[in-house]
Amino acid sequence: VQLQASGGGLVQAGDSLRLSCAASGLRFSLYGMGWFRQESGKEREFVAAISRSAGQPYYAEPVKGRFSISRDNAKNTVYLEMNSLKPEDTAVYLCAANPTAYAIGAAKFYTHWGQGTLVTVSS
Repeated sequence: VQLQASGGGLVQAGDSLRLSCAASGLRFSLYGMGWFRQESGKEREFVAAISRSAGQPYYAEPVKGRFSISRDNAKNTVYLEMNSLKPEDTAVYLCAANPTAYAIGAAKFYTHWGQGTLVTVSS
């Protein structure tokens, strides 16, 4: 199983970015997908999740209204659209897959993890 995240970069506060996570080696359409982020020296933090049917998106409070998660089961890809970025959004963003198929915020339910893509937001 491989989850390859991409789309990170250096942006200014207020800018937008779109992250992608391409999955292979698993039946993507059967998995719930999530995005997490981790700052250096800090614990992993839930960002957003989406169920296998693309319904029931679930967001962490700090990103609600600014970020949007979506998926394309035909392309085995999950996306994270990030708008109105803030310096506190700076982190490595990781995508993950959970076999429950639901949009879940708890990392313990995710069985497959990608390596992440770095997002840096300057003030």
